[in-house]
Amino acid sequence: MKKIFRYIRTILKKSFDNIRNERLKENLLQAVPFWVGSIITGIIAVLYAQVFAFGEHTLNKILDWHLWMIFIIAPAGFVLSWWLVKKYAPFAKGSGIPQVMAAVDFANPKDNHLIYKLLSFRIIIIKIISSFVLVSSGGAIGREGPTIQIAGSVFRKVYEYLPEWWPKISKKNMILTGAAAGLSAAFNTPLGGIVFAVEELSKTHINYFKTALFTAVIIAGLTAQSFAGSYLYLGYPKTGNVTLWIMFPIIFVSGICGILSSQLSVTMLKINRLKKKLKTDLSNVIFLIICGLIVATIAYFINRDILGSGKDIIERVLFTDNKTEAWYVPILRMLGPALAFTSGGAGGIFAPALSTGASIGSVFAGVMNLTDNETNVLILAGMVAFLTGITRAPFTSAILVLEMTDRHSLIFHLMLAGMMSSIFSVVVSRHSLYESLKINFINDIKNGK
Repeated sequence: MKKIFRYIRTILKKSFDNIRNERLKENLLQAVPFWVGSIITGIIAVLYAQVFAFGEHTLNKILDWHLWMIFIIAPAGFVLSWWLVKKYAPFAKGSGIPQVMAAVDFANPKDNHLIYKLLSFRIIIIKIISSFVLVSSGGAIGREGPTIQIAGSVFRKVYEYLPEWWPKISKKNMILTGAAAGLSAAFNTPLGGIVFAVEELSKTHINYFKTALFTAVIIAGLTAQSFAGSYLYLGYPKTGNVTLWIMFPIIFVSGICGILSSQLSVTMLKINRLKKKLKTDLSNVIFLIICGLIVATIAYFINRDILGSGKDIIERVLFTDNKTEAWYVPILRMLGPALAFTSGGAGGIFAPALSTGASIGSVFAGVMNLTDNETNVLILAGMVAFLTGITRAPFTSAILVLEMTDRHSLIFHLMLAGMMSSIFSVVVSRHSLYESLKINFINDIKNGK
């Protein structure tokens, strides 16, 4: 493998040496690593999405056959997913976004050597396998956060394969761009990827890496589309003929979502602290079996909506006549991620957060007796608001939902939802879930854990 890479680099050097314009040569050389990383990211993102969807589909087929199987699948899957991460890649657990945030902080001469623990080829493999196992066993997780850590790992590896004669490129910019490309490929939302990199990850002005960021997001998105086709993550919900008064329900639901999502973040952090007190593998296994049995019991006796990413819930309330969810569904959609996300296995919170917000919007739309189109608007606002409460990135959340549904006429409605959620979420906790987890990862690495 090393001989192949050495040969490729030799060919590249000869090709670029033939370019007489030094300025053009340097610009091309600086752009190529971002393009290569973006193409690889787009391919992996599509394959990962198919693997993830296969896991959810297989679980549903098994449960349609015999629902009682969940009592075996859930505990076993929770334990196996945790064990894979613990055994082979401890920093592959959870979403992946806090790890990328920590890697960005480590991208300096003093801490550069620590980045490999957060972004590596092993992380990519374990992230995919562990999250597949967890979602296949009913874990309420998403693939979007993991895709971001996978993309960051891809870009970091591309950076490390650059020969010494290559023009200097900022490792921090490579990681930031990789994260944006990953989100763009995962959701097919290029603008969302760009805004995410600036709002959530970067403390640097966009001018320092805007060209690399824009091209990487475009290439990753186009690569993903070439394999998966041009698509919207959700579709085209009907939202026409909605009057201005819908702003008042949006403000109310966004406030509720901001408080609940922030409280969910606090709860998950408390569960993480509780898990750290479990010093033996046996105690961890017992804890995970209990979590799996709780999920299985609720799925069997109450409602299967506690299982999986929740994308089917979003599609049901947006695109069918069955728009009103039972009052307890939002509770299940918060309990499911609270148990799965903190299990120690790999899995993200983006998709579960969106589905929780959608269910909250659906419940309150039913209480307010809104029309179908007004219900759709409130559901979309709930999605933005709940995701904002988790990430504290209102513009990213609004742009993501906007691009998922192609509802550009709702830009002000969705931005209002994000801003209101930001205001109300601070009442519960000043810091986002990702920021708190990032600090934990940094401390764990520096303390040698």
